[in-house]
Amino acid sequence: MSDIHRLTWPITIWLAAFCAVYGLHGLLCSSRFAGAFGDGTGRALLIAAALAALAVQAGLVLALRGPRWGGPPGTIRTISLTLASVALVATAWTLIPVVATSHCL
Repeated sequence: MSDIHRLTWPITIWLAAFCAVYGLHGLLCSSRFAGAFGDGTGRALLIAAALAALAVQAGLVLALRGPRWGGPPGTIRTISLTLASVALVATAWTLIPVVATSHCL
């Protein structure tokens, strides 16, 4: 993995996960899909999507710590691990409302 990929993947994955989960939330709350899924099924889909996003981010942190994807020790590795950790926390923080609040307001 190149240095630019090590630096950009964590935040890019966080952005894609954020858009995907909140886009799914918008679809499930729209009038067109409201009857297709029950309250429990829609909420379960949102929770599963949030957990999948967290799993992908945690896997990225672990991958960047390893010798194969992490690269040689140095500044780039430290920065990429820091960015991956921050992206993991950001993913958890921004997806808490989906898991903790009611499905559609």
